Amino acid sequence: MGVEGKGSDSHIISEAVVEKHMDYDTESQIAPVHEEGTLKRQLKNRHIAMISIGGVIGTGLFLGTATSLQSGGPIGLLLGYAAIGTVCYSVMISLGEMVAYLPLPGGHIKLAERFVDPAFSFVMGWNYWYNWTIILPAELSAAAVLINYWNQSVNNAVWITMCLVVVITINMFGAGVYGECEFIFASIKVITITGLIILGIVLDLGGGPNHDRIGFRYWKNPGPFVQYDKIPGAKGQFLGWFAVLTQAAFSFIGTEIVAIAAGEAKNPRRNLPKAIKRVYIRILLFYIGGVIIIGLLVPSSDPGLSVTTSDAGKSPFVIAIKHAGISGLPSVINAALLTSAWSAASSDLYTSSRALYGLAMVGNAPKIFTKVTKKGLPIVSLITCAAFSALAYMGISSGSGRVFGWFVNMTSIAGLMTWFGICVTYVRFYKGFKVQGYDRKSLPYAHFLQPYAAWYALFACLFVCFFSGWSVFLRGNWKTDQFVTNYLPLALFPILYIGAKLYFRTPMVKPEDMDFVTGLKEIEADTYDEPPPRNWVERFWQWLM
Repeated sequence: MGVEGKGSDSHIISEAVVEKHMDYDTESQIAPVHEEGTLKRQLKNRHIAMISIGGVIGTGLFLGTATSLQSGGPIGLLLGYAAIGTVCYSVMISLGEMVAYLPLPGGHIKLAERFVDPAFSFVMGWNYWYNWTIILPAELSAAAVLINYWNQSVNNAVWITMCLVVVITINMFGAGVYGECEFIFASIKVITITGLIILGIVLDLGGGPNHDRIGFRYWKNPGPFVQYDKIPGAKGQFLGWFAVLTQAAFSFIGTEIVAIAAGEAKNPRRNLPKAIKRVYIRILLFYIGGVIIIGLLVPSSDPGLSVTTSDAGKSPFVIAIKHAGISGLPSVINAALLTSAWSAASSDLYTSSRALYGLAMVGNAPKIFTKVTKKGLPIVSLITCAAFSALAYMGISSGSGRVFGWFVNMTSIAGLMTWFGICVTYVRFYKGFKVQGYDRKSLPYAHFLQPYAAWYALFACLFVCFFSGWSVFLRGNWKTDQFVTNYLPLALFPILYIGAKLYFRTPMVKPEDMDFVTGLKEIEADTYDEPPPRNWVERFWQWLM
């Protein structure tokens, strides 16, 4: 799908850029390789590969699809996830071109400063930090609920504390240990969803204990679409599909964390393009394949989809397994969901701490957050972000839990606005690269759909955000808290940008003045050729990772 330059091409474009800007670039402007006080590249290729998968597979696929199936029906579910899958892929190839060329600490936050302006970087950074800082305690609360599936006699505060200790310990050991743990967690998720898809095919064809061959039965009755809120005709079916669209968007949020990891990735010029290139395979195999199986196995009218719990009992896969008469598997799936919540919480703390570090690096947060240990751990940023995880205890009581729920709901729109910001940054990157006379074919990673894919995703993200709270406008459905949590983050983005613009008083970076140089020498020093595989096992592993 993408056009990858060879190692020599990467050196050619880097040398050309450096020569062109020799008067601008000096040794003092480029950080020495592995200088004390900087992040260290500890994430291996398999870590980056699994981190990119881990951002795609989560509780949204295991649990969130229940609400989507109930809202849109099997075809509405499939079309909704397919539509958002194209947006996700467009965002990722836009991000991929930039971070493969400039894998800098701070990811797209730093890139926004270079290619848009400091005010936009300010909004992008704090929006992103808020998103992942608030999701962290939400994941810890989710882990406690999942444990309740087996034991409800213990206070949730105990489970939250236990999970919190695990997450903080993983991150305190640095990026290398985080990458190793994420590799294990993500492997469990991949094995789980692959196993569930295979099991789903077997059950659909009548291979379960009850030998009921389902086929496409539920696509005919209760039907391919759902009449949303009992609105008749095509209008009700369209609204059902649109409800899936907004829910699916929230399930895909997180695929972009590979950009934040870029600053700590080994051999980034090789590993990042490879991870980005395979995003579409993961979207097709896991998400699209998963929702097809769900639509075949569970009718959209199944009462099990309406349960209020957030454990394995709500998963469409578990509902199908119970219908088939298989016992024992729900506990296995719940265990996989628990590892998924742990994985997500660990990634949340990693991402939020690196986002805060990136904000401080560009001057949008106090400089104390740039403090890094000799092993490359942004210790002050990590401790600060970990402190916010105490918000998870708010979820224990109903009153504070409701307020906390509002904060969590706002993170969904914040995630989509991050995608919007990435696309804006890429459009500016593309323009500057063209104006300064560089050839995109020599980039470490380039895609033939650009810049059209970036423009498509840019408007799609705004469209989904703008209509995300449409259901409250239906007669008798008004909910003030839902309206505020959907539209406050959307309104805050331009307000914060205008405020930052007035504060910084810096113009938008002109295409001819964009900096494509600083940091290239360090990146080139960290680029090397992978050793050739010695046997078929190593060849397969190199292809896979």
